[in-house]
Amino acid sequence: MRGFFRVLRLALDAKEYDVVHVHAPHSALMLVLALLAWGRYRRLRHSLVYTVQDSFYDYKLRNQAMMVLALPAFKRVVFCSRSAYESLPRPWKRFVSGRWRVVQNGADLERVDRAIAAGPVVRDEGRFTVISVGRLERVKDPGCVIDSFAEGAGARSILVLTGTGRLEAEVAARVRERGLTERVQLTGLAPRDEVFRRFAGADLFISASHGEGLPVAVVEAMASGCPVLLSDIPPHREVADGADFIPFVAPGDVHWFAREIRRFQEMSPPDRRAIGRRCRDHVAERFTLERMHVSLGRVYGELRAPMVSMDREGVDGSSARHP
Repeated sequence: MRGFFRVLRLALDAKEYDVVHVHAPHSALMLVLALLAWGRYRRLRHSLVYTVQDSFYDYKLRNQAMMVLALPAFKRVVFCSRSAYESLPRPWKRFVSGRWRVVQNGADLERVDRAIAAGPVVRDEGRFTVISVGRLERVKDPGCVIDSFAEGAGARSILVLTGTGRLEAEVAARVRERGLTERVQLTGLAPRDEVFRRFAGADLFISASHGEGLPVAVVEAMASGCPVLLSDIPPHREVADGADFIPFVAPGDVHWFAREIRRFQEMSPPDRRAIGRRCRDHVAERFTLERMHVSLGRVYGELRAPMVSMDREGVDGSSARHP
């Protein structure tokens, strides 16, 4: 804590800033408290932006409380998806009235392409590869992924689980209990470029998550040309809006996830690759880093402009589809 405030003060003393942008409830609240304590809040309020990076119900109670305390203090509050904004309880939406915007997360397609081109991308046409990337936490439901794979994937198939979290030991035990030690790879953390190559070499990405902001792993898997199978939650629906080739399964429904895994395994490799190309095209049209930067640039441009209420639209005067 002392280090945070020391570094923050050094940064604020060094120069004047057009934008001070924070991305987490605790850093948002600590920034506001520091500015109030140092008598700088009134001068800097016009520069303050806070991005809500997840749906409200995914935050711990402590972080929810910090967020609610901090929200009124920022000139602009950015939500990483329309779903993240809608998850905010109705009484608390008053805290961001007229100041909220949606800037959807985007994928760096150029970086994805460079990583894949740098290789190696391993694709075994004789083996069906399922991949899931995310924190090993309850909300991501890695147990559902393992059980669905065990039930739905046939011979010559593997599951790659990339990520760490509090459920690591439980996940490893579940793999052993299901007799999957030879077919499930628990990789832990991996460099981002390596994850892109794993996406490109996989036959199916699966997310059984019960909650997201706007899921970057899903967008990046699609950007890498990997077909996706998603739990039926609003953030996943937002990513797949207009992409009727993406299947959805009720969260926690192991049997239906297994059925979809089996369906993808029974497809021919060219059919799966065709779906992967459609996933890539969808991201290129809707969820690029460039679009994200343009939208965020508009938010920054508003900081010194007169306040305009956008509550009816919420996304720079446009729909959530086109941030």
